[in-house]
Amino acid sequence: MTISVDERAEHIRREVTGWPGITTASGQYGETDFVVSGRSIGHVHGGHQADIPFPRRIRDELVAAGRTGPHHVHPDSGWTTLYIRTQADADEAIALLRINFDRVTHQA
Repeated sequence: MTISVDERAEHIRREVTGWPGITTASGQYGETDFVVSGRSIGHVHGGHQADIPFPRRIRDELVAAGRTGPHHVHPDSGWTTLYIRTQADADEAIALLRINFDRVTHQA
């Protein structure tokens, strides 16, 4: 079954905001930013794109594994971009956000 871009966005938002301490903020480009303990763990542009920052080592591992790609504007940074076209991509965006959530909350 194919779900719409709006359904993918809602699925991601619902899942991620269910994690302890997560709040959302709106960005200047209409993105939904997911924040925990004052730190962004990444943001989504509706249900079509996720931008998630990682330390460079983790970013390089995730890109090499094909789980995400370099950031579409800043490809040499620790940021990544995942284009969300399917339900599986939405689930992968959630998994990547969870990696960052776990990393950030375990540092606190």
